[in-house]
This record gives sequence, structure tokens and C-alpha cells, in this order.
Amino acid sequence: MNGNKHAMPTAWVDPDDAPELTDAFFEQADEYVGEKLVRRGRPKAAVTKEAVKLRLDADLLAALRATGDGWQTRINDMLRASMHLAGRV
Repeated sequence: MNGNKHAMPTAWVDPDDAPELTDAFFEQADEYVGEKLVRRGRPKAAVTKEAVKLRLDADLLAALRATGDGWQTRINDMLRASMHLAGRV
């Protein structure tokens, strides 16, 4: 009879056999200040951008991407300049 392997009893593990806590462990550990978890990584920006889906002609998109890294930011700048020239921003 095949038993459910999740229902099988596990072997006893001696707590004295726990792995040693190394500097690498503490580098990855969560850090708290009081009760508040300190978030890792890049902080949230004060002004965020909204992701949108935009359909562009393939040749236009290829030309924009060919300008290198930062092409999406340059599109944003171009659209902002266009709105400024039209007197809408």
C-alpha cells in the first residue's frame, strides 16, 4: 500500500545539530528597527511612473530602441516636450 508521504512521520532531529550561524546568514537576515521591518533594495521613488501598453509602428520602435539604454525615458521626455509645445502642460 502506498502511503501519503506527507503523512509519514519525520525522523527526530537533534536541535544541537542546527547549522552554524555564519556572517553570510546574518547578511541575508531581515533587519528590524523596533517592530518595523527595514526594507532592502532600492527605495521607493517620490514620484512614480505608470506602466501603459502603447502600440507603435515597428520601424519607429526599432529606431527608438537603437538609440540605446534609456530609450523609454527619452520617449517620456519627447512626449512631455510635445505637450509643452502644444501648451497642455
